[in-house]
Amino acid sequence: MAQALAVVLAAGKGTRMRSKTPKVLHKVGGRAMVDHVLAAAAEAGVSRAALVVGPEAPWAAGRAGDALSLHVQAEQKGTAHAVLAAREAFAADLDAVVVLFGDNPLVTAATIDRMVERVVGGADLAVLAFRTAAPTGYGRLLLDENGHVRAIREERDASEEERAVTLCNSGVMAIRAGAPLEALESIGADNAKGEYYLTDLVAIGVERGFDMVWEEASPAEVMGVNDRAQLAEAEAEFQRRARARALETATLIAPETVYFSHDTVIGEDVLIEPNVVFGTGVRVGDGATVHAFTHLVDTVVSPGAAVGPFARSRGGTSVGPGSKIGNFVELKNAALAPGVKISHLSYIGDAVVGAAANIGAGTITCNYDGVAKHRTEIGAGAFIGSNSALVAPVTIGEGAFVASGSVITEDVPANALALARGRQATKPDRSPLKPKS
Repeated sequence: MAQALAVVLAAGKGTRMRSKTPKVLHKVGGRAMVDHVLAAAAEAGVSRAALVVGPEAPWAAGRAGDALSLHVQAEQKGTAHAVLAAREAFAADLDAVVVLFGDNPLVTAATIDRMVERVVGGADLAVLAFRTAAPTGYGRLLLDENGHVRAIREERDASEEERAVTLCNSGVMAIRAGAPLEALESIGADNAKGEYYLTDLVAIGVERGFDMVWEEASPAEVMGVNDRAQLAEAEAEFQRRARARALETATLIAPETVYFSHDTVIGEDVLIEPNVVFGTGVRVGDGATVHAFTHLVDTVVSPGAAVGPFARSRGGTSVGPGSKIGNFVELKNAALAPGVKISHLSYIGDAVVGAAANIGAGTITCNYDGVAKHRTEIGAGAFIGSNSALVAPVTIGEGAFVASGSVITEDVPANALALARGRQATKPDRSPLKPKS
C-alpha cells in the first residue's frame, strides 16, 4: 500500500465567522470541520497526517497522536509556506503528500484516494478541480493539448479568454515524493502580498517538465467555509448526503425534515417520521420506528423498538428490543431491557428498567438531590402507576406494583404492592358555596 501523508492546513489568516471559536472547529453534522477532513484522509488509507496550525491553537494539542503530528506556522505567509511548516513530517518512506484544508469539511475519502493514486501511479502532481458556471474569483485551471495541467491562472492575472474557462482550482493537491516535493522549496514570494503560494508549484513544474494531471470533484465537495452563511451551506450539503445514505435502507417520510450527525447509524427497515433530529452517538436498529418530533443524542435504539413522537433521549441511553417510548417521554442515562413500555409524559433518568416493565404516565425518577445523581432500579415486569415519584437511590423489585400517585423513598421487594400517598378523606353532603352578594 502506498505511504501517503496528508498535510491539513488549519492556520488560515482570514475568517468572517465573527466567533470566538476557531473557524475549523465550527461543526458540520456535529463534528468539527477539521475533524471531517482528518477522518476522510484516514478513511482513504492515508498513513499519517500533519496538522498545520497558527501560533495560538491550544485546541490542536488534544488531536495529536501516533498518526497525527502538529506543526506551527508561526508567520502565515501563504499556502506553500504552510505546507513547508510540516516539512519535519516528510519521512523517507513517503510516496506522496496530499494537501488538504481544514475548512473544506465535505471532501471525501474517495477523492483523496483518487488524488494519491494519480501520483503513486506516475504523475508528479495532481490538482483537484471543479467546474462552475460562475467562476468569478477562482483560479482557472489551464490545460495543454494533451489535457495535462499547464497553469493555474488567478483571475486578476487572467486574459479575457482565460476568464471564460469554467474549470477552477480547488486548492487541493497531491504531490509525488522526491523532486516534486522538494520543488516546494523553490517557490518564491514575488507577488504583491509577499506570500508563498502552492499554486506556483505548477509554474515550476512546467519549467522542470513535471507530469501534472488533474481530477474533478463537485463544487459542493470542495467548498470552503469562511462565514456562517457558507457554514449553513455546508451543513445543508452534509444533510443531503446523509439523507441519501439513510434512504438506502430506511424509510424517511419527509427526508428534508430529518437531521443526522456524522456518526448516525441507521439499520434496515427503519421508519423515520418527519421532524426528527439525530445528535451525535445514535444507533437505530433494524425495524425500529422513530416517530415525529423526536430528538435523540448518545442513544441506542434496539431492533423493533419505537420512540416518540415528541420524545427526547440522551446521556448514554439504550432502548431495548421491542420497547415503546411514547410522546413527551425523556430518557437520560437509562438502560431499558426488552419490552419496556413508557407510553407518555415521564422522565426516566439514571435508571435501569427490567424487561417488560410498565411505567405509567407522569412517572419521575428523582435522580438529583441537589449535589449528586443517584440511580433507580426497576425490576422486570414491575408496574409503576401513573404520577409516581421514585426518589433515588431506590430499587423496585421484579413484579412489584407501585400504586398511582405514590412517592417511593424506600426499596420495594419483588411482587410487593407499594402505596405512598395521603389517605383520601371523603366528606358527604357538602353544602354548595353561596355566591357573594
